[in-house]
Amino acid sequence: MPTATGYAAQHSFSRLKPISFERDDPKANEVEIEVLFCGICHSDIHQVKNEWGNTVYPCMPGHEVVGRVSRAGASVTRHKIGDLVGVGCMIDSCRHCEPCSSHEENYCEGPNSWLATYNGPMVPKAKSPDGKNSYGRDNTYGGYSSSVVVAEDFVLKIPAGLSPDVAAPILCAGVTTYSPMKHWGVKSGDKVGIVGFGGLGDMAAKLARAMGADVTLFTSTKEKVSEATKIGVTGVLSSDKDAMKKLAGSFDFILSTVPEKHDVMPFVELLKRDKTLVVVGALEPLAPVNNQEVAFHRKSVAGSLIGNIADTQEVLDFCAEHKIGPDVQVIPIQEVNHAYKEVLKGDVRFRYVIDLASLKLDE
Repeated sequence: MPTATGYAAQHSFSRLKPISFERDDPKANEVEIEVLFCGICHSDIHQVKNEWGNTVYPCMPGHEVVGRVSRAGASVTRHKIGDLVGVGCMIDSCRHCEPCSSHEENYCEGPNSWLATYNGPMVPKAKSPDGKNSYGRDNTYGGYSSSVVVAEDFVLKIPAGLSPDVAAPILCAGVTTYSPMKHWGVKSGDKVGIVGFGGLGDMAAKLARAMGADVTLFTSTKEKVSEATKIGVTGVLSSDKDAMKKLAGSFDFILSTVPEKHDVMPFVELLKRDKTLVVVGALEPLAPVNNQEVAFHRKSVAGSLIGNIADTQEVLDFCAEHKIGPDVQVIPIQEVNHAYKEVLKGDVRFRYVIDLASLKLDE
């Protein structure tokens, strides 16, 4: 079992600090990946702080992982040593339930749901006498590390047209916004609203625009209204009641990317009849929805969870084809705790991406 290094939190109130740990040797169907870059997602912060009440410590985040295959198991056929590859939010699933059989691994209904890239199983129900879950792991460590080991069919190919640091956030932020737009059939000519202009909102607006949609980006920050024009979309201050009123009943699809509890009703009112608002940013309970507004116009408020493996590969290829990607700021891992503070301030529109070569500075 090779020794790896990474940054992890020991408690909900502690900083991320360097640790050494053992990775499993790759099994016949697995590859070992030397991590080059890993994006910082807002959900990393939620998880480290145990804000969802399911964190397993030590918690080593990172589910926007790009690296090179360094070892491959005997039966691996999809990837070879030296390939540039990516790993998103999942590294396994039960593979037998109806969603898994339908290639919707992100909705796995097995005893532990899908196996998260870090923080172990999403729902650790099935425990064996040795304390391991049914996948054989009691915790998983993510991409804030020197290496990861993953089953080959949960590993993505990074297209030649994408820089590896830019590709990293697409593995979560990209597919989390692409998947619902694909599912609800966003198409050229549609009027699409994006709520929130952080890492998810930026990626969602670029994807929708590349799909040919007329995109309006809603933000609570005045400075970000003008920033929206830089990516070719219309910016609207969500607190501007007159501007919001003029847009009532005009949208074909709205995606909320706000990463915490918020009121979606002002945006439900902007939907056309029979159209849908999808929430992807927040997992906690939201403010109540006025069903009179929903029922009288047969509108829908829905949710969507990351994306399946096929959609993840699809969005990587889509971004390469259309030459789009997140705005990133690459940092050494020693700055990760400062980056968390900046994200929590809410002023960061770009995505922080960790250069894992910086781990060597701790040696």
